Amino acid sequence: MIITKIGLRLYFSAHNLAMHVLSGMSDPRGAAMTHSASTAPRGQTQALISASLDSPVLAAAYDRFGVLQFEHGKQLVALLHVARGESVLDIGAGTGRLAAYVAEIVGDDGRVVAVDPLPLRVDMARTRAARQFDAKVGRAEDLSAFRDGSFDVVYLNSVFHWVEDKPRALGEIYRVLRPGGRLGVNCHNPDHPHEVRLLVRQAMIAAQIELAPELGYPSLGISEAQLTEQISTAGFVGVLSEQRTFVDTFPNVEAVVGWASSSTFGNFLNGVSNADRNRVIETLGQLLEVKRGPDGIRLERYLAFATARKPVSSPE
Repeated sequence: MIITKIGLRLYFSAHNLAMHVLSGMSDPRGAAMTHSASTAPRGQTQALISASLDSPVLAAAYDRFGVLQFEHGKQLVALLHVARGESVLDIGAGTGRLAAYVAEIVGDDGRVVAVDPLPLRVDMARTRAARQFDAKVGRAEDLSAFRDGSFDVVYLNSVFHWVEDKPRALGEIYRVLRPGGRLGVNCHNPDHPHEVRLLVRQAMIAAQIELAPELGYPSLGISEAQLTEQISTAGFVGVLSEQRTFVDTFPNVEAVVGWASSSTFGNFLNGVSNADRNRVIETLGQLLEVKRGPDGIRLERYLAFATARKPVSSPE
């Protein structure tokens, strides 16, 4: 098992940024995720992911908190052996940090296209764009903007657990890859949830929130076995998978909430009243103190990684 340690302290003042995110969450002009009362129907257990909850505050926060996803994204790119001169599609590219990194690898002779369904984050990605790097609004399930066989490599970094129609997305990826092209995915595995997800669940139960705990920190993740099965069913070959562990450190509960809110583009604790939200965060802060070490609050995060390739010749 590969374990990677990532410390937010190395990159920015997490406390100051997190407080800005939290203030944006409580202001309807800053984010559309705050409600006056819990609005999810009682008994609802399936996550409903909305792309309409993003805001300038959350997008800006993600651009900094997203260093966590960037670090394991570099591991995914390494597994795909991206080379100079190749054409690469980054699906769910967010603010484009990883796509810009890949653009440096492929060089002036290559091309990187970054797509994301969140326009605010695409706008930020475009500030990183260069001659060989373009960013567009788009979804994994609809890659109709691209012709068959357009790319050598397609990857989804911390994205597949947000894709609703996964078979359709994999079919589209298969289509736009050239014969022999490579696919890389990493995904939240609900069979092995991140430590912070378990702690949020405990905090919601302790705070007696009338919302299914799995809806407080939603995800459409699938198991490693399901991931490899879906990739194979889509026609890919040479499927390899593994579970990787990442250790993140945060200075305080505000930083944890800021990261959870921005990385879920406003879906974290969506449908929870301000009063209930405050109770959950207070309880979460108490639970997180147990995880505090010399460098901060230490939390493990687990992702299923999978790579595959499109056959050189189509099956008969």
